[in-house]
Amino acid sequence: MAQAFETDQGYGGQTVLGLIVLTTDETIEPELASVFTPSRVPVYHSRIAFEEEVTPETLGRMEQDLPASARMLSKGLNYGAIGYGCTSGATVIGADRIAELVNGVHPDTPVTNPITAVIAACKALKAKKIGFLTPYVADVSAMMRGVLEREGFEIAEFLSFEEIRDSVVARITEKSTLDAVKQLGQSDCDVVFTSCTNLRAFGIIEEAEAAIGKPVISSNSALAWHMAHLAGLDVDGPGRLFSV
Repeated sequence: MAQAFETDQGYGGQTVLGLIVLTTDETIEPELASVFTPSRVPVYHSRIAFEEEVTPETLGRMEQDLPASARMLSKGLNYGAIGYGCTSGATVIGADRIAELVNGVHPDTPVTNPITAVIAACKALKAKKIGFLTPYVADVSAMMRGVLEREGFEIAEFLSFEEIRDSVVARITEKSTLDAVKQLGQSDCDVVFTSCTNLRAFGIIEEAEAAIGKPVISSNSALAWHMAHLAGLDVDGPGRLFSV
């Protein structure tokens, strides 16, 4: 005999978030989980295929796969925002194109990405001059610098680990990132930005801010903050950004 049961709206009965994650990314999910407690703010993940080497060509190839990845996010949920989790990918493909492709599957849902989120975060912090850290090879970093400069920001100082392999980026120590942030913080910058969702930074953001006396944001902290902002959610996260 079948057991009787009742139904309710489940976790999807509240405002939820969607996140498209690269197959090579090992960092974005654990870092964002520290901001969005699953029982309070469910985050539903989809994956998008990405190759090991981070180049303009490999980044651009994700454009064709974005609709399929968006379709892997369950429909019928109340998405407050959907994030595409690749800073350099968003730079190459373009924020408007990413939103168009995702909204083709999930209409009328706010869509963001790390570079859009960083621009919004810097404006919220009233920062004009950026100390900029990337793990990327030169041509990828140059494209990102161009986007920020076209938005009216000045790159006060720039450093890069110049690593092409995404699996290696995930294993760059937080101490290495902290050392670089401290060096950048000595420049005439208003904020330090550490780029790449696969570069770990959540564990050192507040220590870095205390050391340099300036806000520090990462791709993941900016993305989490912006997704929460778009969805109208009040959350806590690392650094001064979550206080503005």
